[in-house]
Amino acid sequence: MARHDWWGVVLEAPDPRALARFYAELLGWEIAKEDADGAAVAPPEGMGYLGFQLAEGYVPPVWPAREGAQRITMHLDFEVVDLRAAVAHARELGAREADHQPQDNVRVLLDPAGHPFCLYVDTDTVDTNTE
Repeated sequence: MARHDWWGVVLEAPDPRALARFYAELLGWEIAKEDADGAAVAPPEGMGYLGFQLAEGYVPPVWPAREGAQRITMHLDFEVVDLRAAVAHARELGAREADHQPQDNVRVLLDPAGHPFCLYVDTDTVDTNTE
């Protein structure tokens, strides 16, 4: 039986399959679809996915916004238990930390294609020290 309850977010990328592998490793999700023009990752249980489509001439957004530069139109947020470990894991996979970090309990990172995403913790329950 085909699913009819899927929903997702699709990001443009110069190499959608590589970006799918990055997010699959980052999130512990499976690659649900992969072809020459795109790919998607999804959790083992659930109905949401992250999709990635080929974009010729892709220009990564900048964070924070800068006059005359490609602006972000969205970003992804992921709650984590251990911010320090999650940031280290993301960096091992090819992410880099943004220069501008607006909050202590949030780390803004850039994926290998330059899309910003946030890793965050609940400051009432978890130590957020990333030094």
